[in-house]
Amino acid sequence: MLLALGSALAFSSLAVWGKLAGEVGLATYTLLPWRFGLVAAALFLVAGGRAPLGVRARMLGSGVLYSLATTCYFLALARITAGATGLLLYLSPAFVVLFAALLGRKPARAQLAGVALAVVGLAVVIGLPGAGDRDATGLAFGVLTGALYGAYLLYAERFLKDTPPLQTTAHMSLVAAVVFALLGAGTGTLDVPRGLDAWGVVLATAIFPTLLAVPTLYAAITRLGAARASVLATTEPLWTVLLAALVLHEPLRPAVLIGGGLILVGALVAQRAPVHPGEHV
Repeated sequence: MLLALGSALAFSSLAVWGKLAGEVGLATYTLLPWRFGLVAAALFLVAGGRAPLGVRARMLGSGVLYSLATTCYFLALARITAGATGLLLYLSPAFVVLFAALLGRKPARAQLAGVALAVVGLAVVIGLPGAGDRDATGLAFGVLTGALYGAYLLYAERFLKDTPPLQTTAHMSLVAAVVFALLGAGTGTLDVPRGLDAWGVVLATAIFPTLLAVPTLYAAITRLGAARASVLATTEPLWTVLLAALVLHEPLRPAVLIGGGLILVGALVAQRAPVHPGEHV
């Protein structure tokens, strides 16, 4: 449980660092290749290890899903507030339940009720947007981030539960670094960070929401399953909203607080159904 909560706390700073990156002149596709490249280099040095080809392929596959989710996250962050972006990400527990149902796991009533609450919360956030959240494309990218992150959690539970968290994070980060470097080169925005402020944001983004957050999340999924880990991680948007208010001076709008509260309650309710021995939902 502490692993999942610690991961949530570390992850919660990502939206704030993402906004601060723009303030110090860091383009998204400059920040992200350096963020993941530094993490990959550090972890391959200490935990690269040997692994069968099939295991390496599965670990690299996690990087594809994580890169897609991260891309949508930063596209949302560029258009709407950090607080709303963090809240929409945490539709992921509802998507975990929905995707599990598509895989043949019949959802319990509590899970369906939780999904309904999350959808109502989403409607409040989207239907009553503040001045900084009146962008349909940004809101759509936020929802898509939640869906992709839910798929990523299920993938990690199914294919990576027996792999060392640090080794998995190293492979995921390698793929993400390559993907974002290619995107940066293609868009002409790949560059070397300039100045102490820029490097400070890069290092902070590599350390807190990546090097600390991702391995602890993998460890939590291994012990708790995707659904249990995701529900504990729903504390993250609360920290994100508070950090955004304190650091970025984003207003604590009623719609975000009410809608976000419904999303979090929905996530909690969705996971109250009992899990049979040997089955992670």
